Amino acid sequence: MSHKPDPDHAAEPLAGESIALVGAGFGGLSAASYLADAGADVTVFERNEHPGGYAGRIERDGFRIDTGPSWYLMPEVFDRFFEHFGRSTDDYYDLIELDPLYEVIWKDGDRASMPADREGQKALFESYESGAGEVLDEYLADAAEAYELGMDRFVYPSRSRLRDMVDTDVLRSGRALPKLREMDDYVGDYFDSEKLRQIAEYKLVFLGGSPYNTPAIYTLMSHVDMNLGVYHPVGGIASVVDAMADLARELGVSIRTSEPVTAIEPSVAASVPKFTVETERRGGDGDSAATPSSDRFDRVVANAPPPHVERDLLPAGTVDRESYWESRTYAPSAYLAYLGVEGDVDLDHHTLVFPTDWRPHFDDIFDEPAWPDDPAYYVHVPSKTDPEAAPDGHEAVFLLVPLAAGLEDDPETRERFRDLVFDDLAEHAGVDFRDRIVFEETACVSDFRQRFNAPRGTALALSHTLGQTGPLRPAHRAPGVDGLYYVGAYTNPGIGMPMCLLSGEHVAEAVVEDATGGGVLPSVVPTSTLR
Repeated sequence: MSHKPDPDHAAEPLAGESIALVGAGFGGLSAASYLADAGADVTVFERNEHPGGYAGRIERDGFRIDTGPSWYLMPEVFDRFFEHFGRSTDDYYDLIELDPLYEVIWKDGDRASMPADREGQKALFESYESGAGEVLDEYLADAAEAYELGMDRFVYPSRSRLRDMVDTDVLRSGRALPKLREMDDYVGDYFDSEKLRQIAEYKLVFLGGSPYNTPAIYTLMSHVDMNLGVYHPVGGIASVVDAMADLARELGVSIRTSEPVTAIEPSVAASVPKFTVETERRGGDGDSAATPSSDRFDRVVANAPPPHVERDLLPAGTVDRESYWESRTYAPSAYLAYLGVEGDVDLDHHTLVFPTDWRPHFDDIFDEPAWPDDPAYYVHVPSKTDPEAAPDGHEAVFLLVPLAAGLEDDPETRERFRDLVFDDLAEHAGVDFRDRIVFEETACVSDFRQRFNAPRGTALALSHTLGQTGPLRPAHRAPGVDGLYYVGAYTNPGIGMPMCLLSGEHVAEAVVEDATGGGVLPSVVPTSTLR
């Protein structure tokens, strides 16, 4: 693949710097590319066989199933990322725009498919509430304004510190203050129908929140799917991970898989690189004997959860924030089932199954942690759109139920819950494929703790509550450890693949600023439509 060099990126402010990336999730791969483009010698250490972090994959018996994210939203953020390096998403993977965007099945027997076009969306809303079709135009205009304001003034620019908020763009954003209300309360100003409110609010699960603890600024998520569209990358999200890894390697990044980091040792001597990074090199199958290794670096960027870095990788006592991490609101964990099914599965590419009253499930996640008796859940059948996902005559199925982080999930409990969900799917969606499953894998709370060192087994990171939004999320610069940085869903701007792409850009800006004493690598911020 040949590309013209971008003259705007010809300068290399990090030339001569060696930087370690701990973890090859979306944030880590994004940061690696930006740092390498700025001239750094970058090495990525990934504990798993493939890059991707939570965005893993199962490739078995002709099936290819993403094990984490499955919604490709905000395509312009991905376009912007690749264009920064003189590339295009088209150079690496193909996208299919979905229509319908998804189907909702309510447990009272009602079903609704969300069209991709506005007139179809308005007709659907009107069918549930008189006048709601016209109100939808108003609501989505409001959501679009929230998106443009949020992205142009708070997300594309790096505002990970409170002092970054002292800016004329921010000061001109006072009309966003009403959107600091609770999401459900705000949406209720537009729609009386509980079902329409659920359609407007379900996307908050992608942010690790609920309609009852997330600020209404995240109405922007309605703009994300109903205005911008929902897409599927051919080959699944794994194809996007492969694209990012390929780009990073083209920029000179070394990606060392099956090599977990076991320690990060800051140096006190000024004459040597500041950090020793200790790892264990393993065979590709993960079962071979590990070979200890160590390398020295000038800086370290961690895509691993910050609580794990501070507790398990840094020397004892380097950073003491246990009480801080204990006080955080963590995003949900999940029960996940990855299934290969013989024959047809009569569900759309994306299907959401909701009780008509879903508040008890959110209470079970955030207020009184418990396994839900009447769960809301999501089923993804990528083989409906993508023939690469399953062999002929079969379907690939991914099932996700949000759960409270920290639940105990012993095998007996997981098996009982599996039966409950499969019974529910058969009763309310009319789909029962239990006698046609040809392979099955699951993941739950304890797996996220063990595989990703996730606090309380969260499947995402920190929720986007009002107190954990923007600069109130953990900073990119690790406190008390000069030269150590954090990237990914725990930091600003937050959860989700697009946000982690931007987090990689922001942490690179912080590194360049620290290395040079000035902002040499500014964000590529679009001209605001709200000035």
